Amino acid sequence: MSTIRFTAMPSADADHVWGGGTDAYGQLAERQISDGPGHPCRHCLKNIDAGEAFFVLAYRPFPALQPYAETGPIFLHAEPCPRYVAEEVLPPILSSPDYIVRGYGSDDRIVYGSGAVTPTGDIPERANSLLARDDIAYVHVRSARNNCYQFRIDRANMAPSA
Repeated sequence: MSTIRFTAMPSADADHVWGGGTDAYGQLAERQISDGPGHPCRHCLKNIDAGEAFFVLAYRPFPALQPYAETGPIFLHAEPCPRYVAEEVLPPILSSPDYIVRGYGSDDRIVYGSGAVTPTGDIPERANSLLARDDIAYVHVRSARNNCYQFRIDRANMAPSA
C-alpha cells in the first residue's frame, strides 16, 4: 500500500475553465493547438498530443491569496478529459530528468529548506521523506527549469480534493 498519492488539478478547477470561466488573473484561458510533447495537462496528467487543442492559463493551486500562493502558467486539454486516478503511480507527464519537490505547511506556505531539485525516479522517496515531517502538510512537484506547477502529492490517508 502506497503512503503517498499523486493529486491532479481538482475537477472543479478544470470544469470552471472548460465552462468559460476565468483564470487566476481574471482572464479567459488562451486556446492553442499542440505541436507535440511539452504541453502536459494538469487534469489528466498526460501530455497533450500534436494537433489537439489546449488552454494556457494562469493557475494558483492554493485556496486563498497570500504571499506564498504562487501563480503560474499551466496547460489544460481544451476538451474535458478524465482526472488522473492512478494516484499511486508516477504521472505520465513527468518527462524531464528532474523536478523541484517542495513541502508546504497546513497554512499553505512554503516550508523553508524543504525544496530540492530531485531526479524524477526519486520523487516518491523524496515526497515520503517530506510527508513524514509534522510541519509539512503536502508537497508540490514543479518544473526544475521554469517552476511551473505540475501536481500535488498528499499522504495516501488524506481525503482527496475534488
